[in-house]
Amino acid sequence: MTVPAVAATTPLTPAYARFAELMPTLRVTEGEPRSDAGWTRADALADGGAELDAFLADEARLAAETYGRPARPDVVATFGLHRYGWPAAALFTVPYFLLRRVPRLAPEDVSFRRDPAWFTVRVTAFACLPDDPAAGDPGALVVPDEEALRAEVRRAAADHLGPLLDAFGPRMRRRSRALWGAAADELVESMWYFGHLLGEEERAVRESALLLPGGTAPFGSGAGFRELAGPGDTALRTRERASCCMFYTLRPADTCVTCPRLCDAERVTRLTAS
Repeated sequence: MTVPAVAATTPLTPAYARFAELMPTLRVTEGEPRSDAGWTRADALADGGAELDAFLADEARLAAETYGRPARPDVVATFGLHRYGWPAAALFTVPYFLLRRVPRLAPEDVSFRRDPAWFTVRVTAFACLPDDPAAGDPGALVVPDEEALRAEVRRAAADHLGPLLDAFGPRMRRRSRALWGAAADELVESMWYFGHLLGEEERAVRESALLLPGGTAPFGSGAGFRELAGPGDTALRTRERASCCMFYTLRPADTCVTCPRLCDAERVTRLTAS
């Protein structure tokens, strides 16, 4: 694993610099949250008013254009939460995975632009380990060990995502347990995906299981990884999602391979084909 040398704005800058390198459709820059044309502040979404209405109206338009028919309002809200929630989760999991640093980002510290996905983040505080070179930074919260740092990931992500879940939840027609299951999925799958891009998928899977072993409130569900027996006794990795993305309502034959509606036999067929 190599983190490029960059002129650091904060101790989180080297991690955020990797986003566009690894995934050109996602960019993260540090600075004050924006609310000019095309930008939405996360705290404005969390308010659940006009900004959220506009965000979901755009999501509904995009779904209709993409799939050729309108999506139900609860499906639109589910898509909208995922569009924000997956990259927002990566704001925490990727710096943790790369640098062992965990930013504290309240909704008012973040703004988002949809296409291409672009976040601005205002980093004023972060957690790290005692041997981190940034431990002396004025914004550093030094925690004693790896488990304490994992707790900081859960705490920081929950503090950021919780107000968004409160806003999206009624429109998704889901209650707290299902909403926090969706948030757990975003944390796990963001780390899993970026670990794959970094060539460190195995470590990402191990660390996801440590981060979310199950029973860590408010994330009640665990990472959910397991193996299936493929042809010739090959091991095929899958995971149990804690939530459903509702994609099946538009394209039931084209769901993801970790869809909770998918039986193991079908998962094996798809994983073998891929």
